[in-house]
Amino acid sequence: MPKKKTPLSVSRVFALILAYVMLCVAGGVVAGALLAPAVLGVNNVAKAVVPSLKVEGIDFDVTSLPQKSRIYASDGKTVIATFYAQNRTVVPLKDISKTMQMAVVAREDRRFFEHKGVDVQGVLRAFVQTFIKKGDTQGGSSLTQQYVKNVLLVEAREHNDPIGEYHASEETIARKLREMLIAVQMEKKYSKMEILQGYLNIAQFGTNNLYGVETAAKRYFNTSAKNLNLVQSATIAAITKNPGAFDPSIPANQAEAQNQRNTVLDLMYNQGFISSKQEYEQARKTPIKDTLHIQATTSAGCQVAGDAAFFCDYVTKQILNEKEFGKTAADREKLLNEGGLDIYTTMDVNANEAAMKAARDTIPVNDPSGFEVSIAAIKPGTGEVLGFGSNRIYDATDVARSNPTHTAINYSVDQKDGGGLGTGIGSTWKPINLAAWMLAGKSINTPLVTSTLYSGSSFNCGQYRWVVPWTVHNSGGGTVSPETPLQGLIKSHNTTQAAMASQIGLCSIADTAKAMGYHNSPIGHEDVYDSNSLQPSMTIGTVQASPLTMANVYATLAADGVECTPIALKKVTDKTGKDFAVPKANCHQAIPAGVAQTVAYALNQGVVTPGGEAAATQLDNGRKTFAKTGTQQDNYMLTGGFVPGQVAAFVTVGNVEHLQSFSNKTINGRSMRTWYGMYIATPAWKEFMNGYLNAAKIPIDNDYGNPDPQYMTTSTSQVSPRVDSTNGTNSGNTNGNDSGDATENQNQNGN
Repeated sequence: MPKKKTPLSVSRVFALILAYVMLCVAGGVVAGALLAPAVLGVNNVAKAVVPSLKVEGIDFDVTSLPQKSRIYASDGKTVIATFYAQNRTVVPLKDISKTMQMAVVAREDRRFFEHKGVDVQGVLRAFVQTFIKKGDTQGGSSLTQQYVKNVLLVEAREHNDPIGEYHASEETIARKLREMLIAVQMEKKYSKMEILQGYLNIAQFGTNNLYGVETAAKRYFNTSAKNLNLVQSATIAAITKNPGAFDPSIPANQAEAQNQRNTVLDLMYNQGFISSKQEYEQARKTPIKDTLHIQATTSAGCQVAGDAAFFCDYVTKQILNEKEFGKTAADREKLLNEGGLDIYTTMDVNANEAAMKAARDTIPVNDPSGFEVSIAAIKPGTGEVLGFGSNRIYDATDVARSNPTHTAINYSVDQKDGGGLGTGIGSTWKPINLAAWMLAGKSINTPLVTSTLYSGSSFNCGQYRWVVPWTVHNSGGGTVSPETPLQGLIKSHNTTQAAMASQIGLCSIADTAKAMGYHNSPIGHEDVYDSNSLQPSMTIGTVQASPLTMANVYATLAADGVECTPIALKKVTDKTGKDFAVPKANCHQAIPAGVAQTVAYALNQGVVTPGGEAAATQLDNGRKTFAKTGTQQDNYMLTGGFVPGQVAAFVTVGNVEHLQSFSNKTINGRSMRTWYGMYIATPAWKEFMNGYLNAAKIPIDNDYGNPDPQYMTTSTSQVSPRVDSTNGTNSGNTNGNDSGDATENQNQNGN
């Protein structure tokens, strides 16, 4: 506890004012004007100034300083990014070496432990030195006054107040008097050691926004403040007089930095802080460059987060969009930059690295095709987002406007989370149809009579009505009739999806999609019942979804039907130790386990069945594979799939900024007349999955995907859809392409 101080006397206030007047003559102010307050009675002066010692509501708490926030990966150790207005790590005085404490006292305020906040002798000495002896200008401010000045500067910067910042450092009577009065009050409230702690944490010890002794110790010597030795302490203590000129990390500064360091050593020796003459002399002789171990300056923000930049951006959006972290956007941004948050995320370093590598191996950043690769990965049953992949360079600067390889938009996430409008997902939607079919109590082995033309009313449900007929066919034209839903998924036939929807209604499919975690990406149109998505062609993926949303849908299938809201935050703690409430995954049973397992079985059949459209997705070492490929028109190529209980991932390849066709394109040195998802998205998906599974050492477990017998019964009767006409049968494409992706006369929605 601080010592109880004697009340501020009127005589002391007057002495401070008088000392201050003498000091301020050094600023060139007319003496007559300065002495004007002397005509007032001492009591009136005291009454006028004492109320202002309430410090105008500004918090001068020695522990309340802006601190940088850190974002960690899921291991709790790997720092993804830091955010700060001032690069500072606050430490208690017990974690600052004694030599560092004494070096600052010797340099800045030799009578620090003797005065009551203002060093009157120091003020007089500065006046004599500056004006009587005509030497260098000296300020005479006590260490406590310097702490006060720093707090006022920080306060102004926090509020983006350049005028306040100017007034906090200008050489005027008002500023100096204010500092003195506040300093006296500070010493009534805090002990000397508390004030010293505050100063050592707030002072600027170098260029590039480097504040506080802990950050300086790391920057210059790759050590901590508690381990600073004599030479290191003197070096750091010397910097505050002129951080730009005495920063020893700048080679041109080192000669002067050494001179300044030796000045501090002289002061320490003369003041008795160094007891050994030999130690003192040895310290002075040591070349400063031999003592340095310069560490790279930590830059702030996602801009410098490297391959984790897109994940970093997603995390910051969670902070900035969540009112738990502040009432207003400005409050939340201030908390992120100054609140000393420790933000623990779900990012798996192995997963994120594998996703970024797969994206850039598939289509290099500077590939002339300009196509984007976006990958999202999530852990089934937890909602934990594991990582993102992109063949773009994260860039939130103006450079991104003129360089198509740079962007600050994470196309793997929803628009509200910093992503785009989403893309059509083609045949990767079809597992949702199969789940809805079973939820309607139907077998996946029921033969369906299919068609290439369906009346709009075939899909009516509830209040929703459609009038316009829908023409749909499989890749290569025509349809296969009859065909079971299982075969429709294995071969990825569009017409079978339409036949299923005509039996169970479009609303049942929309409800199933929503239950499994699906929603649209565009802000204001997220609900799957939005007219932008609720159309018959929804059954073949003409929606607008982000890769993360689709990865989450597949995660539901990978977790026995348990759906979780994607989460990126595990824990957030501020500098006081307060824990913030973070968004919950809200995991729950969305669809029966039997339905999820049966869909998984069907997906695997698409991999292992000869002619199955997902054959190219087979993972290494015989690992049981559950995946689906897709093509949306000729603009997007897609693949989604999972390893049960471990990872679900979704890949989108296209060009969101400038929609373009894949036809007759050369991509990564490979030219093809017609591209399908299996040719470009599937290799990216496989590389990610194999790379991550190997890096994470996830063992092979092939026990998942056991179909529920109630959905496997075989019926001899053929179920016919409501159709307008049939214009072709048995002409389905079985040549290994994703035959569910060529559509005609569909309702498109702006992709």
